[in-house]
Amino acid sequence: MKRNKSFIVAAPVVAILGSIALFSIAVPTALAHDDAKVNQAFSEKLPNVPGHSITGLVVHYEPGGKSDAHHHAGSVMAYVLTGAIRSENSATGAVRVYKAGESFFEPPGSIHLVSENASATEPASLLAIFIAEDGSTLTTYGK
Repeated sequence: MKRNKSFIVAAPVVAILGSIALFSIAVPTALAHDDAKVNQAFSEKLPNVPGHSITGLVVHYEPGGKSDAHHHAGSVMAYVLTGAIRSENSATGAVRVYKAGESFFEPPGSIHLVSENASATEPASLLAIFIAEDGSTLTTYGK
């Protein structure tokens, strides 16, 4: 039986790189208070805006759930799917509650100061649509 030498060499390298990637993802998340469950709905490169993609994330908050202050890559449009979301952005004004069917915009460079479920008894969810540079980190915690 012939052994594939490239596999023998590549396997430890892949394991190390995978560990580094998991550590780099886990550390920022562990430092943030984030009760949100996030699922990617879609992501597509924009042919008319080279180097940029449109990505949709569905964010679910259990009753009383919230996220610490954070900022996003590029521009974000949020549409509340269910329940009510309390939100405040550094560029768009004071804290406000958005109900299902309402939306809000987060301009590039702004800080999302408050992002939480407005209810202590009912879940809430939103669709966040990002227009950002390809490969950018969509959410970064801290100011």
